[in-house]
Amino acid sequence: MRRYSLILLLGLLPAISSADLALPPPMASAHSFEISLSKDEAQQVGQRIWQNEGAGKEQNLIVWNEGEDFPSLGIGHFIWYPAGFEGPFVESFPALLSHLRREVATPDWLKGVEDAPWSSREVFERDINSWRMVELRDLMKHTMPQQVAFIVQRLEAALPKMLATLQTEQQRAHVEQQFYRVAQSSNGIYALIDYVNFKGEGTSLSERYRGEGWGLLQVLQLIKTNDDNVMVAFAAGADAVLTRRVHNAPRDESRWLAGWRKRVNSYR
Repeated sequence: MRRYSLILLLGLLPAISSADLALPPPMASAHSFEISLSKDEAQQVGQRIWQNEGAGKEQNLIVWNEGEDFPSLGIGHFIWYPAGFEGPFVESFPALLSHLRREVATPDWLKGVEDAPWSSREVFERDINSWRMVELRDLMKHTMPQQVAFIVQRLEAALPKMLATLQTEQQRAHVEQQFYRVAQSSNGIYALIDYVNFKGEGTSLSERYRGEGWGLLQVLQLIKTNDDNVMVAFAAGADAVLTRRVHNAPRDESRWLAGWRKRVNSYR
């Protein structure tokens, strides 16, 4: 199986044009490619994701949105479930925290902590200006390159993870081809990184409404091989699966759709 090897030298991926990268042609023999990027470029992609997720505002590095059952942290709004709560979405903050522990010094109070220490949004809001929150917000602010590295590692693992869920060789070949077409396009690397962080790989059975997912896999499946502009097709596919999600949702999610559409339109 072909595998993306995203080599992180000083930082990580910017919102660059991947048209200039020496990437393998679609459906070629198994091999990997390398992307060498600077610390400044890592900062660029981090800022762009942070802008998408939290309008680039420091206070939005740690939030518990109204109507949600969990807080979201960092530039990628990584989900962190309170103790005893199991939601339908993939929980990503504990994995990020493990990643950060290997890379940087983390606050002492986070050592050994796996669950979010707030039982509800009300408790979270009462704690918002505590010393604990200050330390956590500072950690999120000063580890942007490490958070970008974590996001890109998720993309690196996404393709084989998606292909493993498909039943036929024809399905696998189509998804792999579209993945590479997007990756080779201008703005494509940014779009793949951002969407995987935004709505996941699309492989989790719990991330389904009425049996239909909204992740990267579902977007790639909607792209047609003969679509002339794959980035327009990718953005349109993302719009379609997110619109379908809102239609299928067990509770009203329509308030999010305009913002989601603005985000995926940035992929064009």
